[in-house]
Amino acid sequence: MASPMETLTMSRKEIDRYGIISRLLKKEINGTTASKLLSLSTRHVRRLKSAVRKEGVKGLIHGNRGKPSNNHVPEKEKKKIIALLHKKYPDFGPTFAGEKLSENHSITRDPKTIRDIQIAEGLWTPRKRKKRGEYREWRARKECFGEMLQFDGSYENWLEGRDGTTEQCLLATIDDATGTVVHALFSKHEGVLPVMGFWREYILAYGKPRSIYLDKFSTYKVNHKIASENPDVKTQFQRACNQVSIQPIFANSPQAKGRIERLFRTFQDRLIKELRLANIRTAHDANRFLRETFLPKFNAKFSVQPVSHANLHCMLTAEEKKNLASIFSRHTPRTVQNDFTLSFNNQWYQIVETRGVAVRKKDVVMVEEHTDNTIHICVRGKELNYTTLPARPKKTKNVQWVLAKDVVHTPHKPTGNHPWRLQIRANIERKNFNKIKQRILIHS
Repeated sequence: MASPMETLTMSRKEIDRYGIISRLLKKEINGTTASKLLSLSTRHVRRLKSAVRKEGVKGLIHGNRGKPSNNHVPEKEKKKIIALLHKKYPDFGPTFAGEKLSENHSITRDPKTIRDIQIAEGLWTPRKRKKRGEYREWRARKECFGEMLQFDGSYENWLEGRDGTTEQCLLATIDDATGTVVHALFSKHEGVLPVMGFWREYILAYGKPRSIYLDKFSTYKVNHKIASENPDVKTQFQRACNQVSIQPIFANSPQAKGRIERLFRTFQDRLIKELRLANIRTAHDANRFLRETFLPKFNAKFSVQPVSHANLHCMLTAEEKKNLASIFSRHTPRTVQNDFTLSFNNQWYQIVETRGVAVRKKDVVMVEEHTDNTIHICVRGKELNYTTLPARPKKTKNVQWVLAKDVVHTPHKPTGNHPWRLQIRANIERKNFNKIKQRILIHS
């Protein structure tokens, strides 16, 4: 029993329970009624009744109240965690910080515990809940690996200036069915040639996916009004996809391709810090780190099992494999000049004789910029030989022009047997003959 001077702190629920149990002890109600009123089992009501009979109101208060938890972090360990968080992981999120503490320092604690410590130390600010926005219908994952890949590029200071730049572009693709980041690559920008090189590497390694889900960035889709009026207007990327039978699908909002958008948010949290811990300083080393270290661990942790174990990637045909470098390149038409030269990107090229290929003046040829920065000139599917000219051939200067008034024109006089004269004579003779003929008919 509690002493008369002892002060006890009770919750509303405990006060309510004490009132019901008191009535049960006074036999005003029975155990069944008490269990219904308290929404407890009759067995638990008997326990509470026995505790109140022995200890009074104190029997309803939990015995561990006011005592430290059995799972609390010892003060020594807590100080060590705080020191590590401040020194090595000041901008890490609770989950990622917990993983690194376990991986590098053998300190295994629940992320919620790490979160409470970070909040207390001012290293983490809880995020505000977002207001409910536009309703969007949930879409189920695709069933098979390779059925659809989501692709995008993200500009960020991934190396935090260690390479002397302030921004790099990370190109990445994630499989919709498994959530596996199949391929990722650091590039200078999200232009035509880097994207072409990305997908050429992907197809050589894994085969052709059924479809690619991406946004309407100008590299992938022509957004001008003329494109909607003319379906034949395509980007270089659409042309390449069409040649290898890959279907590009264009999202109307970022939320539609949310898997790749969330991936980049995760990468901006985890990958930047992993690159920092590994002291990566160049894009070349970052790509190797992605391929050999980061992506295998990331996929092992976050990828899921697909509904079907079928792999829908298609292997390249012999013809596609032969022409893959040409397919995934930038194609630009040019017209051959009368001297068999052409201009491209402020550079002049001289077409030279190529065995088995006939080129005529004013022919339209295709200039291909390959991902290795080489130039190839093709016509009717065959490659032409060429040489690079140092400059455009200059026109001859100081030409002596003759004024028209100084020129004496001598009329040309046809000979007597010239076809023009013979024809004129024949016409005159025919007219004279017809006149004579009419006169004879009149007099007769």
